[in-house]
Amino acid sequence: MINPPLKFLFLHLLLHLLLAAIATADVTPGSTLFASNTDQSWPSPSQTFSLGFIPVGPQSSPPSFLAAIYYSGGIPIWTAGTSPVDSAASFHFLSNGTLRLLNGSSHIIWDSNTGNLGVSSASLEDTGNLVLRNNTATVWSSFDDPVDTIVPSQNFTVGKVLRSGPYFFSLLSYGNITLKWNNNITYWSKGLNSSFNSENTSLTSPSLGLQSIGTLSVFDETLPSTGAIVVYSNDYAEAGDILRFLKLDNDGNLRIYSSQRGSGTQTVRWAAVEDQCRVYGYCGNMGICSYNDRSPICGCPSQNFEFVDPKDSRKGCKRKMETKDCPGNVAMLDLEHTLLLTYPPQSIFGGDSESEVFFIAVSACRLNCLRDTGGCDASTVLSDGTGQCYLKKPGYITGYSSPALPSTSHIKVCSPVLPNPTDKNNGWKVNGWVLIVEGVALVLGLISLEAGLWLWCFRKSPRFGRLSAQYALLEYASGAPVQFLHKDLQRATKGFKEKLGTGGFGSVYKGVLPNGMVVAVKQLEGIEQGEKQFRMEVATISSTHHLNLVRLIGFCSEGRHRLLVYEFMKNGSLDQFLFITNNQMGKLLNWEQRFSIALGTAKAITYLHEECHDCIVHCDIKPENILLDENYTAKVSDFGLAKLISAKEHRYRTLTSIRGTRGYLAPEWLANLPITSKSDIYSYGMVLLEIVSGVRNFEMSAETNMKKFSLWAYEEFEKGNIRGIIDKRLADHQEIDMEQVMRAIQVSFWCIQEQPSLRPKMGKVVQMLEGIAEIDKPPSLLTVPEQPITGFTTSLSSEISNFSHTLSAPPPTSSSSFQAAGSTPASEGNLERASSSLLQSR
Repeated sequence: MINPPLKFLFLHLLLHLLLAAIATADVTPGSTLFASNTDQSWPSPSQTFSLGFIPVGPQSSPPSFLAAIYYSGGIPIWTAGTSPVDSAASFHFLSNGTLRLLNGSSHIIWDSNTGNLGVSSASLEDTGNLVLRNNTATVWSSFDDPVDTIVPSQNFTVGKVLRSGPYFFSLLSYGNITLKWNNNITYWSKGLNSSFNSENTSLTSPSLGLQSIGTLSVFDETLPSTGAIVVYSNDYAEAGDILRFLKLDNDGNLRIYSSQRGSGTQTVRWAAVEDQCRVYGYCGNMGICSYNDRSPICGCPSQNFEFVDPKDSRKGCKRKMETKDCPGNVAMLDLEHTLLLTYPPQSIFGGDSESEVFFIAVSACRLNCLRDTGGCDASTVLSDGTGQCYLKKPGYITGYSSPALPSTSHIKVCSPVLPNPTDKNNGWKVNGWVLIVEGVALVLGLISLEAGLWLWCFRKSPRFGRLSAQYALLEYASGAPVQFLHKDLQRATKGFKEKLGTGGFGSVYKGVLPNGMVVAVKQLEGIEQGEKQFRMEVATISSTHHLNLVRLIGFCSEGRHRLLVYEFMKNGSLDQFLFITNNQMGKLLNWEQRFSIALGTAKAITYLHEECHDCIVHCDIKPENILLDENYTAKVSDFGLAKLISAKEHRYRTLTSIRGTRGYLAPEWLANLPITSKSDIYSYGMVLLEIVSGVRNFEMSAETNMKKFSLWAYEEFEKGNIRGIIDKRLADHQEIDMEQVMRAIQVSFWCIQEQPSLRPKMGKVVQMLEGIAEIDKPPSLLTVPEQPITGFTTSLSSEISNFSHTLSAPPPTSSSSFQAAGSTPASEGNLERASSSLLQSR
């Protein structure tokens, strides 16, 4: 017989063991949690984590809840759905094996979509992972379906995302971790440190893990077993019963938090974006972020705007009257010390996104936007010495204002411009008319002083009148390039020491401007235009902006010195990547890169031919004039330079010589016929074929039966031997999109048709490459056209072929990052003599 005290102790122990068994038991199908009972939960074995409903703070009315996995103390690490639910909501583990969250009206808020997969049990592990199992196999887990948080032991791989509102966090295949707005604008990125970030490091299947001691690391089989640490929390390795977790907050910032077990509090230990105002879209569309003491606050640009939601300033602002409805003029609201945030792809792919990038003065940037009636809503100038101007297209615009920012921004509004009211200080104020009078007097005094000093210093200089005229001309030409002194460019190029290349228009040298910008400086030769005409032509070229065109930064015109300053292309010219030279293999571009370059080049030529105010014929499309930036984006160089040749020189070169490079010349060059945009299309077709094949189009070998490669390639195309045309380096080692290859080959044969009328326009070429327009089978390259060009004979194709064969020297190549247009003088002379002989034989 058990005495009563021992009997009571035994019952107490039995009850404790029973409760422990219930706590660690798997959740069985048919179980339900209710938001009205927050004391009910499904705990992990050690009760470190629980699944249940927690109230959303601060206390709302009516109260709302989240169905969440939470750490001891009520810190959520995973939620079913992202929206709060009411007190009548319920969370079910249905008999068919699915988890489902219902609101009070029985509407499905979230579902695991695991019905009919044989799920027999659910359990919450001590790691915080909620698992659904089919006997012993895992069918679904919360770790594989993250929301906004990562905890230790959770494996975060490529393809998974954390999301909070419009913000996304992801791991890229090469090891970088990134934050994006709308899964499009990348406003923060961090990669492996320099010891791992070498060109030889190629990750196979990277994953991201948060260690319990507070380090965030990237793991891969190519890295050490300990991984590559990307981030340290500031309480790294501190002892205690602490949960550290990585969370993407609703303000767009990524943070590491620490929470002491049972405390219910969380402390920030690391933040990705130190300056919260630099998080894209933090203050919504047309919202301006600034700081009140240390906290970020959101406001509107001026009284011309109002909050979209007066109760939530982060939802952005809107114009009180849209500019399209202005009863009067549209004006520009000037915002000093304000930056309109611009991140990739806006700052890289300006022509296809929400902004365009220029290098012009503040006034020109503002004026260009004001004059653009449909394509510009605002502009911002960095004012950091680079001269970068961003024209923001209508869409999403978000800003940052700080006295420390040198940037100036402008936003279109309906007149009159209504600035924000100034704060009242200590209850006193000054009459407006007093401030106006003092301001006017101060401005007039400064202008008088500057004018007096100018006249005193330069009144006897013979250059005074000329400089004044130049200044007026540049101010008149909106968006004009920067004017450099010859001595400054001499200093920038170290006396024109490092030559990048030589072409028909002159030599090119590498230079570094005082602000650190690396540039390519072209010394022009054979330019006989007058001062004014030269400047206006340069202004025209500089106003030609496109993602796939090399940007003209500035110029120099001092007496006989005529120079152009271009942006520097880090990866040099396309020919270095396509062709094998000096018994060395060219740098290999994969097919995706090649197709992107071909398409980008086509878009640039389309812009020159069809989208500029006046059609610009390049006259020398070739791989040496297609440059590649650090992202291998194609940039066409030397467009519009033919316009700088004097009228006499231009006539001479057109009639009795050939401006261009052998192998890329259209037949009309040799027949003394008008040169049109169709001549560029012929050249582009030859380049496109070279991009596919990696072989010069005019090369002959035993493999091509001693025929020009372009003619041999067409024969192989007719035989259906497409892979025989493709660069063997690609065909042997890489996966290739054969549909794209077929389109590219067919387009190239259409472009190099002898009859100009058969060649498609460049806009149609882009459509065919993109697969928008259908492509008919191109006719034979040796077919005699029904309506031959005047002056041509039926044997012209063979004569052109013979003409190409007589020139054994290869065309000029560039080992640099900038190749000037035109061929070398020697090559050009050969062309002149050959073309003259051919024309005389006619």
